[in-house]
Amino acid sequence: MSSLTLSLIQSDLQWEDKAANLSRFEQKIAAIRGRTEIVVLPEMFSTGFSMKPALLAETMDGPTVQWMQRIAAEKKIILTGSLIIAENGNYFNRLLWVLPNGTIGCYDKRHRFAFAGEDQEYTSGNKRLIASVKGWKINLQVCYDLRFPVWARQQSGETPEYDLLLYVANWPERRSHAWKTLLTARAIENQCYVAGVNRVGNDGNGIAHGGDTLVTDALGATLYHSQTGESVHTITLEKAPLEEIRQRFPFWKDADEFKILQHEE
Repeated sequence: MSSLTLSLIQSDLQWEDKAANLSRFEQKIAAIRGRTEIVVLPEMFSTGFSMKPALLAETMDGPTVQWMQRIAAEKKIILTGSLIIAENGNYFNRLLWVLPNGTIGCYDKRHRFAFAGEDQEYTSGNKRLIASVKGWKINLQVCYDLRFPVWARQQSGETPEYDLLLYVANWPERRSHAWKTLLTARAIENQCYVAGVNRVGNDGNGIAHGGDTLVTDALGATLYHSQTGESVHTITLEKAPLEEIRQRFPFWKDADEFKILQHEE
């Protein structure tokens, strides 16, 4: 059974200052000691959760994407996090999954946070991205997606659809109880590992973010929890305990069959 090593970066973000944020993250990544395979950055890591995509968006050949490709190649890691992307006349809150060879997987945030006006500025994604690493399947999602369990739900089949559910976020401190509770719930109901990486500090709108980066096992037990303050933590997940839980408690076999209908905007 294989293992998977993740480095989770919980950081403050400089509001709408790409150069400062990329410099900050490059220093944090360079300081990681020991072997790691995936480095996870928060949602909109280069800007903060900004509703100014016309000012801040980049294309897929822009400087932040190139920075991610360079870091992934130099460090021989998979680098992931979301940023503001312009494409075909639309703006997306897009999670990028950047491999060391420069290949990029993309997931556009499905659920836009209307409470902050995200639905007015960004286009919704319409398909999930499940990445494959060393025999692990990883379902990649962004922040507000966490509140919608059907979008994350394991599809029924002969085997579970994925092993790790990963969220990158700018989740406000005032709703931290919901963040921790929903991450744990997603782990229990999908019988998978869950990792949620959040930012800290105040954004340009004065909204405080408390961190609470969290990793749970398939029974919802906490494997790692970083509260307030910046942190960089490397954790290794093992496949054997996950398979043991699924074999001992094969609840996934009794799941309802369903189909997610796609939509185009």
